[in-house]
Amino acid sequence: MPRCTPNSAAPLNSTALLTDHYALTMLAGALADGSAFRRCTFEVFARGLRGHRYGIVAGVPRLLDAVARFQFGDEQLAFLGRMLDARTLDWLAGYRFRGDIDGYPEGELYFPGSPVLTVTGSFAEAVMLETLVLSVLNHDSAVAAAAARMASAAGRRPLVEMGSRRTHEEAAVAAARAAYLGGFSATSNLAAGQRYGIPTTGTAAHAFSLLHEREADAFTAQVQTLGTDTTLLVDTYDITQGIATAIEVAGPGLRAIRIDSGNLGELARQAREQLDRLGAPDVQIVVSGDLDEYSIAALRAEPVDSYGVGTSVVTGSGEPSAGMVYKLVEVDGRPVAKRSTSKISRGGAKSALRRYNPSGTAIEEVVLPRNQRPEPDEHDRVLPVPLLREGHPVGPPPTLHEGREHVTKALATLPCDGLRLSPGEPALPTVFR
Repeated sequence: MPRCTPNSAAPLNSTALLTDHYALTMLAGALADGSAFRRCTFEVFARGLRGHRYGIVAGVPRLLDAVARFQFGDEQLAFLGRMLDARTLDWLAGYRFRGDIDGYPEGELYFPGSPVLTVTGSFAEAVMLETLVLSVLNHDSAVAAAAARMASAAGRRPLVEMGSRRTHEEAAVAAARAAYLGGFSATSNLAAGQRYGIPTTGTAAHAFSLLHEREADAFTAQVQTLGTDTTLLVDTYDITQGIATAIEVAGPGLRAIRIDSGNLGELARQAREQLDRLGAPDVQIVVSGDLDEYSIAALRAEPVDSYGVGTSVVTGSGEPSAGMVYKLVEVDGRPVAKRSTSKISRGGAKSALRRYNPSGTAIEEVVLPRNQRPEPDEHDRVLPVPLLREGHPVGPPPTLHEGREHVTKALATLPCDGLRLSPGEPALPTVFR
């Protein structure tokens, strides 16, 4: 039986147990009958977009880092020793992914059936990555797509991600990253700022006003500490009085006020009129409070300068998972496919290209056998890129800023109805050859 060289030590932050028990069930059985070392290709794709017009691939650098740390040390093996036989434990002791991974670059659009990620290696090493791959891509891609829809609805007005208190503490960091990729301008999450260089910002909660005897005292403390380049929360008590107090304390040089509840459109109009009457036409209006892409779109005609979005963006605006699956499509060069009537998959390793008309508008996604890939036409673009070869990265991963630019450029190529928020068919048809 082929055997890996044992790891001297797994990383302290090993990702090896971020998987499902059934992967070990399959591994043990495959090692027992020798099928573990057949060369296989697994493919990640989404069967649909759940009524949305496009998906966005997000989390690729996070995933590659997690794959590199998918190793079993003494701590992990001791835990698994209660459920696995010696042969399987011995194989896991030397595990490191040594196969190939190709995929859509971060920030790329995808559509139903797009081969978002292709993992090739022995069955044993590739099947172990299923849960990790789907955990990262499903979460980050759902958040990024929701963020992109919100950014499209907001137009040129900036959005701040502020949903850390509405999700798991580590998911909050990943969500902040995905939201920034999708078009948000900043986050309230400090860990995301430290890890990924995302601009951070924050105002104050109602608790700060309630702490003080008078609202004016709270505003004064904030302005004396941070200067007038700050945002004052004005709806703890009476908004009209709050705005008056904010300008009285900070003057017309105050950066912004924030409204966090109520009929945001009507309140924004009233606030703008009041600020102008008070001689503060440059004070901006920030709104927050259960916003999503639809409520943001409804506010486009209102005098709102920026938005703070929490729960909706970190939960994918009602779709917390992108619905991607990880399916075996090839064994020893032979296509294999699941035939269940409700969950059909297409066999064989695949590639894809996107066709554009001469003006640069995308017209269709073409998915075709990887070993029969034709030379792209003048306006075609091959989508998958090599990510790992024999377990090693293929060049440095794109930066988060480059991923943001990729999203912006890709969205600009969609046909005119591709950015509609209403439920409908995917912006591009997927053609299988």
